[in-house]
Amino acid sequence: MLFNSYPFLLFFLPVTLCGFFAFAQWNHRLAAAWLTAASFFFYGWWNPRFVPVLALSILFNFAVGTYIERAVAKEQARTAKIALALGVAANLLLLSYYKYTNFLLGNANALLGTHWTVGEIILPLGISFFTFTQIAFLADAAQGKVKEYNLVNYALFVSYFPHLIAGPVLHHAEMMPQFARRETYRRSWENFAVGATIFFIGLFKKTAIADGAAPHARSVFDAASAGTALGLFDAWTGALAFTVQLYFDFSGYSDMAIGLSRLFGVTLPLNFASPYKASSIIDFWRRWHMTLSRFLRDYLYVPLGGNRRGVPRRYLNLMITMLLGGLWHGANWTFVLWGGLHGAYLMINHGWRAIRRRLGWTGENLAGRIAATALTFLAVVVAWVFFRANSLDGALAMLRGMAGLNGIELPAEWLAKWGEVGAWLSHQGVRFVDTATFAGPVGHWIAGGLAVAWLLPSTQEFMERFAPALDYRPDPTARPSRLRWEPTPGWTAFGVVVAVVGLLYMSTGLSEFIYFQF
Repeated sequence: MLFNSYPFLLFFLPVTLCGFFAFAQWNHRLAAAWLTAASFFFYGWWNPRFVPVLALSILFNFAVGTYIERAVAKEQARTAKIALALGVAANLLLLSYYKYTNFLLGNANALLGTHWTVGEIILPLGISFFTFTQIAFLADAAQGKVKEYNLVNYALFVSYFPHLIAGPVLHHAEMMPQFARRETYRRSWENFAVGATIFFIGLFKKTAIADGAAPHARSVFDAASAGTALGLFDAWTGALAFTVQLYFDFSGYSDMAIGLSRLFGVTLPLNFASPYKASSIIDFWRRWHMTLSRFLRDYLYVPLGGNRRGVPRRYLNLMITMLLGGLWHGANWTFVLWGGLHGAYLMINHGWRAIRRRLGWTGENLAGRIAATALTFLAVVVAWVFFRANSLDGALAMLRGMAGLNGIELPAEWLAKWGEVGAWLSHQGVRFVDTATFAGPVGHWIAGGLAVAWLLPSTQEFMERFAPALDYRPDPTARPSRLRWEPTPGWTAFGVVVAVVGLLYMSTGLSEFIYFQF
């Protein structure tokens, strides 16, 4: 079930919300059980046959987690470690079967000349997210950080529908204490107002911006995959259109998840914090998919040794972490290359910081920050080509076009508008051609989307007076802004307009969130 669908908005959400607070008047455990059952219904709406996969995964991890917790309580550290290793292995085997079997067989067949096959394997929605969430739970249990002996509570922790399909990746310690508070089970008009505002901002981002840019990105990338030799203009148009689409698709989902959860009185962790404002790749990964970055850092990079074993080992750990992070996103070499490219970016970034420290270049001015932000953005756009391309050949075709290797082509209508400049460019070999293949207001989507991403406050900054996310901290050095939401008639009218526009764009057609496929 999609957040941006009428069955969700008109049926599932109001019924679930009303049922939760109605049961809460009688018994908090009953309300939690209702929310758990609703979350399973939400998951099964897409394909009921995968509900048992989710249920068995929850039962298995609950049993292993309980066993680990008891071993820790008895100070049986070795037993807890063995149980943790077996539990993590079982989770990774399940994930690998559904997500990587055909990828591994395809590569083995290509290498060995064999024809092994297991047929089509349909990937259950959200399996990467609920698997990583439960691996984190087992690891935290082995460290004595969490205890959970109630199956309903654990099932709610894993299946809670706002985060189930596309994150954030949750920690038990930040989630379940909220369901233990009495305040969570009381209706709060502030939570309703804040949650609805955040949700509809996210809906607007998804339907009015992300879905608007999507057709332009799709047409260019499909053309590249089909072997079309893209010119400079068309290639960059497609890459930037996807850059805008992905940003607002994931930002929109993250807002909607936080807003939906706030309706139930539960605050989710921040997962998205204006990543295109980042002035370095290090900063980018502190802002993009923040809970996945946290997971990879805590449960992969640090156990590998982190930065504790010298510079070469640190860089190796960074590369391994990013390669596996790329593979987590999809069973395709394009995702591995995307992760490897970001691994290389991070190595260069850390190396540059080390050089700056040695030279004593600790200052930063506005011009330098703008240049660093532009360079970071350019690097991210190039990497997104591998993330979006249907194949390695398609990605390379896009990059050839972006590098101008197929010639520099600009829209024909620009020639007359630019006058002597256009004539000079034409004389220099720049071709002004009909770009009707990718016609449409793509320039407006790109310019408007990037203006919003760079110039306007994030949703969390806009709503900061009401603690929109668990780990959001307002910048104490930032200047006060009028663009801060308050429950006033003016801002209420703004929210209504955003909601109506988002709903109107939603009626033009439904599209899944990009991160649903992971």
